[in-house]
Amino acid sequence: MTTTPDVVTRYLDAAEARDAKRLAACFTADGTVQDEGRTYTGHEEIVRWREGGPSEWTYTTTVTGDRPISPERHQVMVRVEGDFPGGLADLTFDFTLREGLVSALRIM
Repeated sequence: MTTTPDVVTRYLDAAEARDAKRLAACFTADGTVQDEGRTYTGHEEIVRWREGGPSEWTYTTTVTGDRPISPERHQVMVRVEGDFPGGLADLTFDFTLREGLVSALRIM
């Protein structure tokens, strides 16, 4: 049985609610997000990232998989469907954790 780290669950809940500030609070002060070839560092940049690109589309997300890689890494597979170009994407959210927060997130 896979146990999803609490901070990963909080991130997914904040993403679903489209609450950029609550989502950014899941990260360390120097936390990073790598998405679509760009890197966003720190709470302010992460808030701007979530309020920018992802917010311009209407979409739903479904978690399709969940696996621990190590005590510090956890991956969540997500299917995204919506009105963005292509309309469907299967993504892997690769979380690196530090002291109960996300220190890095790579979206692939």
